[in-house]
Amino acid sequence: MGDTKSIGIAYRDQDLNGSTITNSTFTAATLTSPTITTPTISGVVGGTVTSQTFTGLTTTTATIDGAVITGVGTSNVLTLPISVTSHAPVAINATATATAAQVATGYITSTSAAATTITLPTGTLLGAALGAVQGTVHDLYIDNTAGASTVTIAVAVNGILSALAAAEAGGSGLLTVPAGVTGQARFTLMFSSATAYTFTRTA
Repeated sequence: MGDTKSIGIAYRDQDLNGSTITNSTFTAATLTSPTITTPTISGVVGGTVTSQTFTGLTTTTATIDGAVITGVGTSNVLTLPISVTSHAPVAINATATATAAQVATGYITSTSAAATTITLPTGTLLGAALGAVQGTVHDLYIDNTAGASTVTIAVAVNGILSALAAAEAGGSGLLTVPAGVTGQARFTLMFSSATAYTFTRTA
């Protein structure tokens, strides 16, 4: 079964040479020159936020994602900086079929004075642009805050409305984004295969 190492209260007695510790909590631990690689918290729009807190950490030198931090001393809390990846918005200002590349950016703006319908690409085109497989999830944000009329989102071949979106499609419409200060919406595409996705509004 190999050599199994456990982590106890007496950290100094543990020899973890080269071992990987996953999903562990260290309270009032003393670590000598620890290397912390890619601590990640998911769920930030379009990217990753890394804000990991170690309580009671005592160390003089820490290496975090290749950057050496010295002088931590006996600080009670070491918090990593936050890193957020932003979208590069693309504009669609008239009724059109969005390209797969435009949808792949995750953020579409509109400043149209007239009612605008943005049709998404086929599942095949969009799946190829995203490198999608079954289980791929992609968020798309529509920003109509600078527009003067509504923006409606439609799907093409192999884009299937979720039950919720389909139920509302003929009414006031979860697929319609108003103009002005309330004119932002998030839609989620959930791929059931490399060429087909379910489309729903999630904010």
